Amino acid sequence: METKQKKEKNELWEWTKALIIAFALAAFIRYVLFTPIVVDGESMMPTLHSGDRMVVNKVSYKISDIHHSDIVVFHAPEKRDYIKRVIGLPGDTIEYKNDVLYRNGKAIDEPYLQQFKKAIQDGGTLTEDFQLQDYVQKDRVPEGYVFVMGDNRRNSKDSRHIGLIPENKIIGKASIVFWPLDQFGLVK
Repeated sequence: METKQKKEKNELWEWTKALIIAFALAAFIRYVLFTPIVVDGESMMPTLHSGDRMVVNKVSYKISDIHHSDIVVFHAPEKRDYIKRVIGLPGDTIEYKNDVLYRNGKAIDEPYLQQFKKAIQDGGTLTEDFQLQDYVQKDRVPEGYVFVMGDNRRNSKDSRHIGLIPENKIIGKASIVFWPLDQFGLVK
């Protein structure tokens, strides 16, 4: 009888340890490595839609650099998290002229904008003409900051409104949509 009780206690302890380890591992993955995010709003259309659920890789920028065109999630000044595309890195000059991005004086192709550019009915441009200093009073993106914009340029609160984003406010890189299932995959 005593042996049976010991066996039951031992089995209960083993299950308890397994559950504790599982919860600790899940918490580590969720809060340290990856985190889910729900896209809220239309600022990243047509690339991302309101309600899309994504995985944010929180370690990618700890082991590698931020790149042009990365889609990043960051803590915005309004105490909210935003998701936007990196347009300018430290040292870059930024200018839009006739709906074309010029980075460091060179025209840059933005294929993710073609769908919206084709849909413009009013004869205007998707992105208004501007130079970096029009919005941030600097000729170049300073060290430790990035310039971000939403893909839906006419309807995006981004660096043109909230200023440069400190690199230390970036949570991580958003690159995988997992919901809705018909949109599952990598985002470019």
